[in-house]
Formats: sequence, C-alpha cells, structure tokens
Amino acid sequence: MPKTYDAVVVGSGVAGCFAAWELNRRGVRVLVVDKDGVASGGSGAAGAFVSPKIGLGSPLQKLTNEAYRYAICVYNEHFKEHFHQTGVVRIPKDAQDAQKFLRYKKHNYIPFESIDTSTLLSHGINSTESGFLFPDAGVCDAKNICKSMIAEVEFLHMHVRSILYKNGIWHLFDNTNKLTAAKLILATGYSSELVDLRYMGIRGTWGSRADFSTDLALKVTLHKNISISANISDTIRIGATHEKSVKTPIPCNKKELFLLLQRAKELCDISNFELKKIYCAMRSGSHDFFPLAGEVVDVT
Repeated sequence: MPKTYDAVVVGSGVAGCFAAWELNRRGVRVLVVDKDGVASGGSGAAGAFVSPKIGLGSPLQKLTNEAYRYAICVYNEHFKEHFHQTGVVRIPKDAQDAQKFLRYKKHNYIPFESIDTSTLLSHGINSTESGFLFPDAGVCDAKNICKSMIAEVEFLHMHVRSILYKNGIWHLFDNTNKLTAAKLILATGYSSELVDLRYMGIRGTWGSRADFSTDLALKVTLHKNISISANISDTIRIGATHEKSVKTPIPCNKKELFLLLQRAKELCDISNFELKKIYCAMRSGSHDFFPLAGEVVDVT
C-alpha cells in the first residue's frame, strides 16, 4: 500500500519549500516532490531581490507587502546566512514614472527613506530621478534557502503526471508509482499541466540573471528596469524578469547578457565586471508579475 501523507507539495521552488517548511514546523507530515530537484527552475536562477511592492495602496499591494514582511522576518530569524539585508533602492524608470512615485509615497507603509540624486551618487548610483530606499529589504540566495527549508522534510524525485481526488484523498501518479495525501499543494510555477488554471491568470515570465566578480563598492541593492545587487563577497548580481514573449524555456544566450550590461551601465560603473555565470529560467506570476498563492475553490 502507498504511504499516505498529511500533505504533499508538488514543486520545490521558493513557494513549495516555504509551504513545506511552514507545514513541517506546525507538525504536519509533509512530503515534497519535484521532477528535477530542489530549486531547479525559476527559483534557482532568480536573483532573489526581496523588496516591497510600491503603488497606490491596492489590495494586491497590501497582500504582497504582508508576504514581504513575513519573508523578511523568516529569513532573518531562520536563514540569516542566506539573506543579505543590503537595503533596496527603487528608482523611477523615467520622468513620467517619477510622477507616479510622488503619488506612491503616501502608500509606502513599509519603512522607507526618500533618497535624492546626490545621495544616490554617493552610493555609486547614477540617476536623474530621486527614489525610495527600503532599508529592511535585500537579496537572498534562493537555492540555498530552499535546500535549508526542506532539510528536515522528506523529499522525492518524482514527475507527477496526473492527480485524482477520490473519497477525500488525493492520489498522485507518475508512470509507475503512486502517492496519497489528505492535502495537496501545487507549487509547479508557470506550468499548470495537472489542472486547468487559465481562469487564475497565471503566466510564465522569462528571466535572466548574470553574476559578475568585481571590486565595485556598491553597498545597496537597486531596482530600476533591472535589479542590481549590492556587492556581496566580491560578486554583483544583475537580473531582469520582465520578458513575456518567451513561452517555453530556452538555453541562456549572450544577447540577454548584453542587454543586462547595457542597462546596468546607465546606473553604475561596470568597467571591471568579469562574468562568472549566466542563469535563465521561467517563473510564474500574475498579470503584473507578482506570484500569488491561495486555495483553488472549484477547478471543474
């Protein structure tokens, strides 16, 4: 007879590992399964820039920032070796976007400081527009956090091909094996092959990141139309995840690297950057790029 779990989590990216970690600490008997390995998709390639959502105080902004504060708290308390609280500077894309920032300011209930162009320049950041500095934000090593989160959780390499809900129990199948669980959490990223989730507006967002060795003393992380990390152990990460035209994962290429460097060059001195590694992957998000989690009410 197959072993029955209280909960099975399908997918071991940040969302799946976070869910499994939270369930495990509450005494739930949980199993994590993944077809490729821990943080093998978007989470493994992400720059993992952790900062709040800015906007006009929408319900989505409030929900996202509740999650942000929860994540910051968990990272600092349990995974501090993989989280770097560098602070994150948010800079408008252009003069038109700067006008929006003026309206956003009163909705920044996450602690922040206004930061002008001269102060930005003292940090080694070139900008014609002022921005916001969120001092509690930072950068995490997503892959190592995922591994740490499920270090005490049972893990199984398994490509779940189909699921069946029968008599109050979930049944999960690959080509030869079967699992059963009272609860099922799908954390499969942009892929929704197990259930039809078109109504939820989940989409794939292609992202690329490059790590560079450098002695540039960039002490804060910044985000404009790309994200550039502070210098951590002589390495700066540059990433962008706003490409929707890519429908399926493709090999990384130098074109993405060139675009990242061209954008970074406008913001800081990249003259002594030496490429270490390029990452690229697809992650899931809602229509405005933010991932969401919640209960599926009625798939049928």
